[in-house]
Amino acid sequence: MAEQRVHRVTAPLSDEAVAAIRAGDRVLITGIIYTARDAAHKRMVESLERGEPLPFDPKGAVIYYVGPTPPKPGQVIGSAGPTTSVRMDKYTPAVLAQGVKAVIGKGYRSEEVKKALVQYRSLYLVSTGGAGALLARQIKAARVIAYEDLGPEAIRELQVVDFPTVCIHDIYGGDQYAEGQKAWKLA
Repeated sequence: MAEQRVHRVTAPLSDEAVAAIRAGDRVLITGIIYTARDAAHKRMVESLERGEPLPFDPKGAVIYYVGPTPPKPGQVIGSAGPTTSVRMDKYTPAVLAQGVKAVIGKGYRSEEVKKALVQYRSLYLVSTGGAGALLARQIKAARVIAYEDLGPEAIRELQVVDFPTVCIHDIYGGDQYAEGQKAWKLA
């Protein structure tokens, strides 16, 4: 297995930053990322089908599949762990086509999404499930920007510093899950 590299990137992501990342690399994100889960994705795609823009600038954007819990007094945000990505699979290609350069979640992706990641030169990153309270520490500011009626599933703009992820699918068709399974079978 190749040596794991660490990339520190600023969101929104440049094409050059995305091109340097390979499946298996660690990626620490600083900058602005957006939250969106199933209900928000459904609305975004419906808006696109009506010819309306997304509620944020998609060029180079990073979307985090999360529905954070309410913050306690003195907190910026509550627990903010990733949700299962497969629920967004039917919407992901349409969103990537708008210029989104990375999505963050957990779990496997469909073949259609893997192909779309290569086609639109985007990354699939994962963060550790069950570590929502720890991940929330990397979020320095949060504000709802769209679909407030969805509560935790509203689209939020998050300001993050060194938000920890691992690249699972890169723009070259690399698949860290497949590599890990091969390595496990060889052991």
